[in-house]
Amino acid sequence: MKRTAFDLFHPVVAFCYFAAFIVLSMTAMQPVYLAISFVGALAYSIVLRGWRATGRSFAWQLPLIVIVALANPLFSSSGSTELFRIGLRAFYLESFFYGGCMGLMLACVLMLFSNASTVLTSDKVMALFGGVVPTIGLMLSMTARLVPQFVRRGSDIGDVQRACTASRAATQGKRGAARGYLRLTSVLMGWSMEDSLDTASAMKARGWGASARRTTYARYRFRRFDAAALACLGALALAAAGAAWTACTLFHFYPTIGGWAPWWSYLPYALFAALPIAMTAKERMRWRA
Repeated sequence: MKRTAFDLFHPVVAFCYFAAFIVLSMTAMQPVYLAISFVGALAYSIVLRGWRATGRSFAWQLPLIVIVALANPLFSSSGSTELFRIGLRAFYLESFFYGGCMGLMLACVLMLFSNASTVLTSDKVMALFGGVVPTIGLMLSMTARLVPQFVRRGSDIGDVQRACTASRAATQGKRGAARGYLRLTSVLMGWSMEDSLDTASAMKARGWGASARRTTYARYRFRRFDAAALACLGALALAAAGAAWTACTLFHFYPTIGGWAPWWSYLPYALFAALPIAMTAKERMRWRA
């Protein structure tokens, strides 16, 4: 597992950072703040997983932004800058712009959740929630593990099907491709259900639920250093939230796009979004020195 800058702190610091970042990204519906969220999440994703993995995830997120931007004028025909008409229905620039911002916000949240699942590993999630709410902690840690495992197994099954010459002729054409996808889904579901039975048996054999409080694989101590980091993080998040509230109050999509906040009001949020990258750069410079 690749080490991150958050490994220097207690897991609660990383949890609070990503929770605040996700909430701010979902509530700050303003183009500049959305752009800052997207750039920050994308840059840290490149740091965590590299260019190729980030590019593969962005390859399906970009069409999502386009689809939301094109679909919004079908439900909201508002604005003052008319672009074209189809019959009696007018399509406005403001509606397309609002839909694009909604799609960008969705892509930011998905990327932030992906970054959080990389930083907050299963042992850290269990250390955070295992003693208070063990069932929820177990569910979160298993979800963080099973989702990438599900995708990886689907890719393995697809590779086996493509390598099998006997089934290659049966998957040609649209009907054959549909049968191939159905067969892949069936095998994947069967594999996952069989694995869930094995997991349940292993948990029962290891005494899951025998004690009210569970131990964790890794022990994390909350130090004064972590408290100071959490206090600085909270102060920066509050400053970013206050500036975002002011900027979002001034900005409006309808009837015209306008109401931009001064440039310095975006600095707290930009510093908050760039915090993990700055921490990573500092650690790399320390190791190279």
